[in-house]
Amino acid sequence: MMLNKGFTLIEVLVAVVILAGGLLGLAALQASSLSNNYSAYNRSQAVQLAYDIADRMRANPTAAANYAAVPPYNCPKGGTAESCPACTSAANVCTPIELAQKDLFEWNNNIIAVLPVNGSGIITAGANGVYTVTISWSDDKKNLGDNVSFVMTFRL
Repeated sequence: MMLNKGFTLIEVLVAVVILAGGLLGLAALQASSLSNNYSAYNRSQAVQLAYDIADRMRANPTAAANYAAVPPYNCPKGGTAESCPACTSAANVCTPIELAQKDLFEWNNNIIAVLPVNGSGIITAGANGVYTVTISWSDDKKNLGDNVSFVMTFRL
């Protein structure tokens, strides 16, 4: 009869170890879920930014070739937000090229503000009015140098 003493304590210890393992697994699953959710958020922001510049180009088709510029994007007469023409009223009308420069300046600043480190965008012109928008950013969760890109092709 003395041999059964302490048997319940061993059962409790085994149950605690199993429970601790399960809770560690849940914590790892939660961390992985947060990381993947952040990656999905960044991708959705890149999609929105790509469609933004495509819509701006469609609104200014006469200067479409000017959108396929090499960064950095500068506004006319400088490179600051203050030097960008407003282009918002009949009193302050921009030329199509000035509007393209302003759009690119604002778009590039939005990319830098919204996407993580090393966020950048470039537009390339192809044949027959086909343009490609490539937005890249660092999705480096484990310091492996991972860069992610979203590429959208459209025709004007």
